[in-house]
Amino acid sequence: MAFEPEQMQRAFAFDPEQVSALRAGWARLMEALVWSDLRSSKLGAMPRLRKRFLELGENLRSVVSDRAWIPHPRERVKGAMGACLNLRDALNQVEQGTRGLEGGDDFQAFEQELLDFRHRLLVFLEHHEALWGDMLEAQYDEPLDDDDEQDDD
Repeated sequence: MAFEPEQMQRAFAFDPEQVSALRAGWARLMEALVWSDLRSSKLGAMPRLRKRFLELGENLRSVVSDRAWIPHPRERVKGAMGACLNLRDALNQVEQGTRGLEGGDDFQAFEQELLDFRHRLLVFLEHHEALWGDMLEAQYDEPLDDDDEQDDD
């Protein structure tokens, strides 16, 4: 069973407002990680967290990248699913890194902004992962032949 072009188009039609909001949220958080008063008693925790958050942004960019250049629709979907897994892994790494934060004047605002960003990101991911997963699953669903139905009688 081949993917239908309209189905592919819908599955990769990212809401520009949602993508823009995610980009802006990521940028605010990245700026906060560099310029805000956030503290950790662990040596090197902040630079590692900044690096992990940069990787999160790169993985977000990968998820929303145009994959039309990939000739086989199934490979396009599999690549997008792989990018989602990488993004989820990067989000987990960021969450682990934030456990080392212990305070600072901007800690509360940063924490709330991060939680809001995380929620919006997961809603976005779950929507597209469901579309792509359904598309891949449909590849394995085979309709029953008329001969199979008659054998059951």
